[in-house]
Amino acid sequence: MEPMERREIIRDAVAVGIATGAYGIAFGAAGVAAGFSVLQTCLSSLLVFTGASQFALVGVIGAGGGVAAAVGSALLLGARNALYGVRLSGVLGWSGWRRAVAAQGMIDESAAMALARHGLSGARSRAARLAFVSTATSVFVLWNLATLIGAVGATAVGDPAVLGLDAAAPAGFLALLAPRLRNGDGAWRVAAAGAATALVATPWLPPGIPVLLASFGVLAVGTRLLMRPAAGGAAGETS
Repeated sequence: MEPMERREIIRDAVAVGIATGAYGIAFGAAGVAAGFSVLQTCLSSLLVFTGASQFALVGVIGAGGGVAAAVGSALLLGARNALYGVRLSGVLGWSGWRRAVAAQGMIDESAAMALARHGLSGARSRAARLAFVSTATSVFVLWNLATLIGAVGATAVGDPAVLGLDAAAPAGFLALLAPRLRNGDGAWRVAAAGAATALVATPWLPPGIPVLLASFGVLAVGTRLLMRPAAGGAAGETS
């Protein structure tokens, strides 16, 4: 791997860490607003380390939902990381303790950076590993630092609702979701299906349960979108 490429990878990883880590401030504030202590909020970022799942957890708890619904929502959102792991296991080529450590850093950003640098040659494989490690490290450090800042800041305020910090969880979700809706690949339909399901269920069910139900709407629409190209291709072949 050329030194210039190495510097480029590290530079991009730091940029991603700064951009992503900034959301940690919102999470820290959301955790305190939901009733978590500063320590509990920071431990969530340290041990769980997957932003959407963390926002789901504190969002459900903050809305008065039960632990089972909160954990269930978080697990559903975090399940995608396992799929990243399956895809990247051959790219990174690690085993044993290295694979266990890598699992903690398996997030959207590190997976995307690694796949972007992946190629057929050994040099490209080394570039993918560097991209994964540097991105995961950058995001992990800055996310946890930002979580601490947000949690301490919210605690200093006293009543998080005074500054609107109780809205940090839904605002954080919107910030994470917005970039994905600009792809033009039908993601907005999936989001609309989940939102509609949750809105209909919210008046009738306890907090957290509508999120779980929305996942089934998301799966139904997402599966339909995935199957559509295959159906079109089959039709083209038979004609």
